[in-house]
Amino acid sequence: MRPTPSARTATTLVAAAAVIGFLAPSTATATTIEGYSSTVQQEAVTSLAAEARISEAAATELLRKQTGSVDTLQKVTAALGSRAADGYLDDAAEPVVNVLDQAAADQVTATGARARVVKHSSAALAGAQTALQALPTVAHTSIGLDPKSNQVVLTVSDAAKGAEALVKAAEALGDRVRVERTTGEMHTAIYNGEAITGGGTRCSVGFNTNRGGQNYILDAGHCTRAVSQWNVGPSQGASFPTNDYGLIRNTTGSAPGAVTLWNGSTQRIASAGSATVGQRISKSGSTTRLTSGSVQRLNVTVNYAEGSVHQLIQTNALVNPGDSGGCLFSGSVGLGITSGKGSGTSYFQPIGEAMSAYSVTLNP
Repeated sequence: MRPTPSARTATTLVAAAAVIGFLAPSTATATTIEGYSSTVQQEAVTSLAAEARISEAAATELLRKQTGSVDTLQKVTAALGSRAADGYLDDAAEPVVNVLDQAAADQVTATGARARVVKHSSAALAGAQTALQALPTVAHTSIGLDPKSNQVVLTVSDAAKGAEALVKAAEALGDRVRVERTTGEMHTAIYNGEAITGGGTRCSVGFNTNRGGQNYILDAGHCTRAVSQWNVGPSQGASFPTNDYGLIRNTTGSAPGAVTLWNGSTQRIASAGSATVGQRISKSGSTTRLTSGSVQRLNVTVNYAEGSVHQLIQTNALVNPGDSGGCLFSGSVGLGITSGKGSGTSYFQPIGEAMSAYSVTLNP
């Protein structure tokens, strides 16, 4: 993308990009979802109701249910170890665990989750993904895990050139791999405009964090690699490609732990977590602002023109240039940092890996 200068002042940016104002925890009632601000709840409920063609009351109930379902799914798959082949939330927000035999299925059923006996183990799918990723990189392709189909999915855009060998290799791996075709480029979402700015480039604030009493902004690596000095402080680290996380030293004096919702309100981020396929999520960014969707795939390798980035989260939440670095979250749980987009898809760097890399913690 070709950035152009922003006319917004640093003073205004500190207020808007304090992506991150204070919000008192809400008390859940029959019509509220614990951990969700009213604005995020309304956006998430409206989006889900329209997409699933259900009432807003039914959508609210599904969102209320998913927090417990994500927790159950993660605990059950961890307990099963290699006997589980990942899992997901179904359309009713119920946890579904893929297993390899009936004995494991019985163990899952005893926890209240639904078991699904599948053909391919996690190791078998990981082997197929590794084999594809070992081939020469083709820009505008991605490779990720789809637990709903128990397959690795190779997505090839019509913008990809020379993908024939990659597709042939995928076909040779049999039903462990599915090939999907799409349109348009897969590219990082950096562009010109407002939010945090530097060197004529615009990105979005990610998560306010700290280390040793110093405030830092956790952001996209392709942003911090491109710009050394932002209006909110200097870049302190960048990991891109391979990963897509970076660090900015926040010198504004404002770094509370919440996400701006672009209407004067905020969503408190109380913890960091891992994304789950089927989970409903929200995203805040300076171009498309607050949007909602669901997690489609995990452990996705996206082959941008600038290089490959691995282990990303794929969603269908709207993302456009300028949203780079923005927040992916589910209620009060932070999940990821906006990396890029494809045709109808968006990609996020998991927050946990980035926090560990820089030894930072989320601000309260």
